[in-house]
Amino acid sequence: TKIRPKQILYVSCNPSTLARDLKYLTKDDDYKLKKVLPIDMFPQTSHVECIASLER
Repeated sequence: TKIRPKQILYVSCNPSTLARDLKYLTKDDDYKLKKVLPIDMFPQTSHVECIASLER
């Protein structure tokens, strides 16, 4: 059985894998990317967390 939620909130600490996975999730127009929010949880470092919102 396939799980097909109406909304996905994807939390990532790696922008490269986030981009890869968003490309996969949106390739067949199953999901639309609504918003990406970067969060600086570790000031004065190169690390950034991202939250992406996708909807059917």
